[in-house]
Amino acid sequence: MRVRVSLQKSHPMSCAPRHLFSWTGRTQHPPHRLVVRHFTNLSRPPLRSSRLRHGGHSFQQYRSFWVTRLVTRFLKLRYILLGSAVGGGYTAKKTYNEWKDLLPDFSEYTSIVPDFFWELSEHIDLEKIVSALPDAEELAKLLPDLEKIGENFTFLRTLISNGLYISCRQPPSAACLCHGIKYQRMLEHLEKENKELRKVVLQKDDKGIHQRKVKKSLIDMYSEVLDILSDYDSNYNTQDHLPRVVVVGDQSAGKTSVLEMIAQARIFPRGSGEMMTRSPVKVTLSEGPHHVATFKDSSREFDLSKEQDLAALRHEIELRMKKSVREGQTVSPEVRTDPVCVLTDCSSSSQTISLSVKGPGIQRMVLVDLPGVISTVTAGMAADTKETIFSISKAYMQNPNAIILCIQDGSVDAERSIVTDLVSQMDPQGKRTIFVLTKVDLAEKNLASPSRIQQIVEGKLFPMKALGYFAVVTGKGSSNENIDAIKDYEEEFFQKSSLLKYGMLKAHQVTTKNLSLAVSDCFWKMVRESVEQQADAFKASRFNLETEWKNNYPRLRELDRNELFEKAKNEILDEVISLSQVTPKHWESILQKKLWERVSTHVIENIYLPAAQTINSGTFNTTVDIKLKQWTDKQLPHKALEVAWETLQEEFARFMAEYKGKDQDDIFDKLKEAVKDESIKRHKWNERAMDSLRVIQHNALEDRSITDKPQWDSAIQFMEETLQSRLRDTDSVISDMVGPDWKQRWLNWTSRTPEQHIRNATRGELERLLRVNEEHAAYLANDEVTTVRKNLEAHGVDVDPVLIKDTWHQLYRRHFLHKALLHCTLCRRGFHYYQRHFDDSELECNDVVLFWRIQRMLAITANTLRQQLTNTEVRRLEKNVKEVLEDFAEDNGKKGQLITGRRVQLAEDLNGTCGMSQYV
Repeated sequence: MRVRVSLQKSHPMSCAPRHLFSWTGRTQHPPHRLVVRHFTNLSRPPLRSSRLRHGGHSFQQYRSFWVTRLVTRFLKLRYILLGSAVGGGYTAKKTYNEWKDLLPDFSEYTSIVPDFFWELSEHIDLEKIVSALPDAEELAKLLPDLEKIGENFTFLRTLISNGLYISCRQPPSAACLCHGIKYQRMLEHLEKENKELRKVVLQKDDKGIHQRKVKKSLIDMYSEVLDILSDYDSNYNTQDHLPRVVVVGDQSAGKTSVLEMIAQARIFPRGSGEMMTRSPVKVTLSEGPHHVATFKDSSREFDLSKEQDLAALRHEIELRMKKSVREGQTVSPEVRTDPVCVLTDCSSSSQTISLSVKGPGIQRMVLVDLPGVISTVTAGMAADTKETIFSISKAYMQNPNAIILCIQDGSVDAERSIVTDLVSQMDPQGKRTIFVLTKVDLAEKNLASPSRIQQIVEGKLFPMKALGYFAVVTGKGSSNENIDAIKDYEEEFFQKSSLLKYGMLKAHQVTTKNLSLAVSDCFWKMVRESVEQQADAFKASRFNLETEWKNNYPRLRELDRNELFEKAKNEILDEVISLSQVTPKHWESILQKKLWERVSTHVIENIYLPAAQTINSGTFNTTVDIKLKQWTDKQLPHKALEVAWETLQEEFARFMAEYKGKDQDDIFDKLKEAVKDESIKRHKWNERAMDSLRVIQHNALEDRSITDKPQWDSAIQFMEETLQSRLRDTDSVISDMVGPDWKQRWLNWTSRTPEQHIRNATRGELERLLRVNEEHAAYLANDEVTTVRKNLEAHGVDVDPVLIKDTWHQLYRRHFLHKALLHCTLCRRGFHYYQRHFDDSELECNDVVLFWRIQRMLAITANTLRQQLTNTEVRRLEKNVKEVLEDFAEDNGKKGQLITGRRVQLAEDLNGTCGMSQYV
C-alpha cells in the first residue's frame, strides 16, 4: 500500500478534504530512485502528507471554541509526555535486564584474577581521578554544532520536497539526472561542512584539554610496522605478506597524478614525458587537523597548503630518488639477495622513500608508487632498466595481500597497454585488483566509439579481471593546476559527459573521490583479514629465531650490528690508550734494535769495510767521517722515522693481539684490522721532526770521546756481536755456494751440484792464495784471476772469471771478519792507549771508536724517537682512530662488511622483532 500525495499547488483558501489513500487503482512510483542513490548516501526523506481538516463547521464556530481546543490540546500533550516517560523507562529497564542476562557468569573466574586487582580501590583515589576529568562544558566544546547540522538536514528536506514537484514536469531521464546533480551538490555541501567541523574537533583534540598525550592513529602504527618489517630477515618473508596498495601503470599513464588526487596535494616532481618516479615511494595517508607531509627519517613538516613548502617537498623527493639510484642505473633496484644488504648500500632496497601525508578528509591507507612500466629502453637509460622495473613491480605485486591499483591511460589505444598483461599474470582472478582508467576527457574526445570506454570499465576489453573499475580525470595536463581546480574540472566534465548521461558509466564508477573511498574500504578489509594471520606467522618466526639463538649462542647477549660496533669501538680505544702506558725503556730498546737491523748492512758494507782497507789510522778516520756525514745527510733520518712508524704500528697490533687473548670476540677481527689500516693510512709523521733529528744524529756521530772503561767495553761487545753475526751469515753463504761437506753428504745422503763442484774447487785455490798472503787486498788482480783459472783448468775444471771473483768476495769477507774479531780481543786492553791517543803503541783501535760512535748515535736517536712517539704521535694516532671509528659508525655499508656472520644477522632479526612486539 503506497501513500499518494498531490504535488499540485492549491489555493490558500481551498480546504477541500482529501483522503489518505487513492482509490484509482494506480500507484505513483517515485521517479528513478535508484539513480539518485548513486549520487548520495542519504536516504530519501519521507514526503509530507496533507493535513485532514473535517468540514461542517462555520467560521464563527471555529472562532468561538478556540479556547476549548487550546486547553484540550495542552492536556493531550501532557498525557503524551507522561506516557512516553513511563513507557520509555519500562522499555529501558527491560532492555537492561535482557542485556544483563546475556553476559556470562564471571564468578567462576574470580580465583584467576590477581589479588592486587581487588585492592586497587585502596591504593587509587577515584575522587581525584574524577575531579581531574574535564567538566561537561569543556567536553561540549569538542562536539560538533548539532543545531547547525539539524538546520542543514531541514534545508535538505525542504529542497528535496520542492525538487520533486519541479522534476515531475520534466521528462523522466532529464529529471533523474537533475535530481542526481542536486542531491550530489547538497551532499557535497554537507560533507564540506562536516569536514570543517571534523577539522575543528581534530584541532581541539590535538591541543588537548589537559595537555593529554594523543595516541598514534591506527594507520600510523600500521605504517611503522611496515617500516620495521622492511628491515626484517628476508628468509622468513613476513614483510611481504602485509597489505599495502601498490600503484602500477605504464609510464606517463597518470598513476602519480591519481595518487596526488587521493593525497589532495601535488607532492611529486613533474616531468614532460620523461621518467620521474625512479624508486618506490611509500605514502601513508591519514586524517589530521592540518594538511602536512613528513618523511620517516626527518622531523620537518611540509605545509601542503603553501606553494613554497610544496615546491620544497617535490625537490626533496627528487633528491632522494637520485640518491637512491646507484651510479650507472636508471631506477633504484629492489633486489635483496644478501642479508648484509638489508643495512648496507649494496642494494637500494633500504633507500625506499617513506612519506606520511595527513590532512582533513583524507582516506587512511598505505600506498606504494612504483616506477612506470616501459616497453623500450631509450638513450641515457641503463640497459637493464626495463627488466629492473618489471622485477620491482613483480616483487610488490606477488604479495598475496597487496591491493593492485592498475592505472591505464584512456587516451591511448588499449592494445598498447603493457601493465594489464603484467597484472593479469600476478592476479589472474582479479581478487585484489582495482582498475583505473585515466584521462577519460581525452578518451571521449579522441575515440570514435565511446562504447569502447564502456567495454573497458565493464572488464570486457582487457583480459585481466578486477574487483572494480573506475574512470577519473586528473586535470588538463598542466603542471600548474592545483587540486581544487582539478576536482572542479573533473566534476564539471562528468556532469556534461555523455558517458554518464547515456548510462555508459555508472555514477559510483567516476571521480577520484569515489575511487579513494573504494580503495580505502578494500585496503582495510584486506588488513582485517590478514593482520591476525600475519601476527601468528610473526610470532612463529620469532620463536624460531629465539630457539636458534639459544641452541647456537647460549651464553652470549643478543647484540645487533650497531651494539657490536659500539663494543668493538670501546675495546679499540682502550687498546690505543694502552700505548701511552708503554715504558720509555721498552720504547728505546725496541727502537734501537730495529734501527740497527735496518742500518747495519749499510754501516758494515759501505762504511766499515771500505775504511778498514786503508793504510793508516788517519786515512781510516777521514774515510769514516766523510761516509758518516753523507749517510746522515741523505738516508739516516728517513730510516729512523720509518723505523719509529713501523714500531708504533707493531706495538699497536701487539696490544690488540694481547687484548684478544683475554676475552676478545673473533667477530671484531675484520673491524679492528680495517680501523688499524685506515688509521695508519691517514697518519702522517711530522716532517719538521726530520730536520731536528738530522742535527741530533750528526752531532752524536761527530763525538769521539769515550769517557770511561764501561763505555769502551760496551763498544767492543757491540762490535764483536755485529762481526760474529756477519761471520755467521757469510759462512752460510759460502756453504750454499760450495754445497755440503763430506760429513753432511754421508749423514744426509746429499750430493753437490756441478756448479757447487766448480765453486768448491775454486774455493780451494783461493784459500791457498790467502794462506800465502794474509794481508792480501780486498780485490783480486787480473793476473791473479788468470792464475787461478789456469790452475783449475789443469785439474780439468773450466771456470768463469766472474765466478772466481764472486767466490773471492765471500772468502775474503770471512777472512777479514776473523781478523777483525782477533783485533777486538786485543783491543779489550786498549782503553789505556786510547786515552793516550795511541802514542808509542803499535795497537790502534779506531774501529772500536767507530762502533762506539754508531752505538751512541743509536741510543740518542732511539731516545729522541721515543719522546716524539709518546708526546705527539701516539696522541695523533689515537685521534685518527677516533675519527675512523666515527666515520665507520655513520657508514652502514662499512659496518655491514666488517661485522658479519649468522650470529650478527640473527641478533639483528631478534632485536627487530622486539620492536614489533608492541604491535603484535
